[in-house]
Amino acid sequence: MGGPAALQASLHWRPKEAAVVDLLPDADILALLKEQRKSRKEIGNFIAGLLPKRFLEAWLDPAMGTKPIDQCSDRELGRLTAALHAWTIAPTGTEGYRTAEATAGGVDTRELSSKTMEANSVPGLYFIGEVVDVTGALGGYNLHWAWASGYAAGQYA
Repeated sequence: MGGPAALQASLHWRPKEAAVVDLLPDADILALLKEQRKSRKEIGNFIAGLLPKRFLEAWLDPAMGTKPIDQCSDRELGRLTAALHAWTIAPTGTEGYRTAEATAGGVDTRELSSKTMEANSVPGLYFIGEVVDVTGALGGYNLHWAWASGYAAGQYA
């Protein structure tokens, strides 16, 4: 699995933990399905209007995907809704540093002056950027941190 969503989720994932993903956090799928209760539209086609078709082909059971909404029991719709709002995946690991966009860990921020980036215990030693234990969200925040911390240190070094 890759892409921006996987990269963002990887900031919070820990080895041997499962991740729970709400595929449609802003949609009340059960209510939408109940509005379509008399529809002959297939479940897969209905959900394809909300999620990418390629994803659904891998995620949705083909037997359920071809079932018309009007032939689904309340229990089936409830299970489908629960799965869409709490898809549990268990990553087996990472690709490691070879493909990492950013890393976590590093020099503890409590050991540095927040104004100068100077080490509290070693005058004249400065740490900036990704060597410091600061990890930003996807979208340039790590680059911003690198430049801002470098600028701060440069004002005092």
